[in-house]
Amino acid sequence: MRCDPQEIGSLFLFEKLSPEQLARLCRDGRVQGFEPGPVYAEGDAATCFYVLLEGKLVLSRRVGTQDVEVNRSSSRGVYAGAFHAYLGDRVQQVYTSSLRVVEPSRFFVLPAETFSGIMHDWFPMAVHLLEGLFFGNKNTQQAIGQRERLLALGSLTAGLTHELNNPAAAAVRATSALRERVAGMRHKLGAIAAGPYQRDTLQILVEVQERTAERVAKATALSPLETADREDALSDWLDDHGIEDGWRLAPTFVQAGLDTDWLDNVVAAVGEDTLPGAVRWLNYTVETELLMNEIEDSTTRVSGLVNAARQYSQLDRAPYQVSDVHELLDSTLLMLSGKIGPHITVVKDYDRTLPKIPAYPGELNQVWTNLIDNAVCAMNTMDDQGTLTVRTARDGDHLLVEFGDTGPGISADIRDRVFDPFFTTKPVGQGTGLGLDISWRIVVNKHHGDLRMESAPGDTRFQVRLPLTATDLDAGQSDTPQSGTSQEPS
Repeated sequence: MRCDPQEIGSLFLFEKLSPEQLARLCRDGRVQGFEPGPVYAEGDAATCFYVLLEGKLVLSRRVGTQDVEVNRSSSRGVYAGAFHAYLGDRVQQVYTSSLRVVEPSRFFVLPAETFSGIMHDWFPMAVHLLEGLFFGNKNTQQAIGQRERLLALGSLTAGLTHELNNPAAAAVRATSALRERVAGMRHKLGAIAAGPYQRDTLQILVEVQERTAERVAKATALSPLETADREDALSDWLDDHGIEDGWRLAPTFVQAGLDTDWLDNVVAAVGEDTLPGAVRWLNYTVETELLMNEIEDSTTRVSGLVNAARQYSQLDRAPYQVSDVHELLDSTLLMLSGKIGPHITVVKDYDRTLPKIPAYPGELNQVWTNLIDNAVCAMNTMDDQGTLTVRTARDGDHLLVEFGDTGPGISADIRDRVFDPFFTTKPVGQGTGLGLDISWRIVVNKHHGDLRMESAPGDTRFQVRLPLTATDLDAGQSDTPQSGTSQEPS
């Protein structure tokens, strides 16, 4: 189509240009008509810069297997396409969205090389400013993302410290008590060795000791009522057999899973004369075994927390790998258990048949952290007990991870803003308003997935959908809008 400099000069982009400049635009560019349908596709090489003259355009971005509309406009002068051509090979020159028209439309079209040359020839200072703005914005986004991660790390560190302190303190207490019991065993062993015990009796006592240790290892928890009844029975048995302070020994024996039948076997093995010394010797054995069990449980808990921290941080793993989302979810929940607190019940509704998926696990853990933290903060505003439900399921060719909470919900007037940068409903100093924005970018831009929200009082759900199979993940893809009037998701 004929390019009319006067028509081109009426567009807001070119209204300040001279007649000579408008003539160059028409000489080097062209006016092109398009019937309803696609103009260019996301990911293709960015070869042209498009300015709408008349008609209606739609910009969309790929989210998983779907095209999500990000802008629709019929305003003259709206531009899209090779908007960053002036940056040259410092930025990958591909279309970062798809453009289509929904009615017969006309565009002024400039080749990318021509657009870049005109920008540098006519607006050298503006080009430098735009370059600084573009790369400065990327650096700012990285710094903001780093700050958000540091804030999350601080919260996690506080929770992890709390969680580590409990088993570590328990292990210290048990070790101290164990030292006393071992000292008591040495004293009692000396008393037994100096006593009137025959060699056969000592051998029988050692055998009873071994069977007692085996019994302790197999002990199971009793209900409070069963525990009280067994303690009473053991106290009575010990009193009847002349064992002083039997009521002090009974709770330890019950905890170890011992009963009056076991005591009958002991007295049958060692006899009535040596029973008091044998019972107290075996009491030391039981206490020692119980304390070693406590130390083992505590150190296992510490080891589990350390492993969870390593799983969460992914410090010893490749950034991109095939991952089990359930392992990632469990490590994040464990890391946040101190913040979740006892007033919130965590329900795991996992579909364990789901396969592992290709992903950036360290960044997905950041998404889980942000969504769980928001859910916990929402439920903390209520006096009642809360429930956090973490669900996984297959959704077509995607894996669904859903976080549900029983908080007050998100009011309808702000639901459209929850993913906006710097928007937060948390009190001043408690939130940056970037958690959901960063989560959206990780899920959508980096994993080609989808992040949605549904909310009603008592039932708010954030749903993450991730591709089950590998896609062309591009961690360096630009998030900068292509159109001067487009409003891309943030």
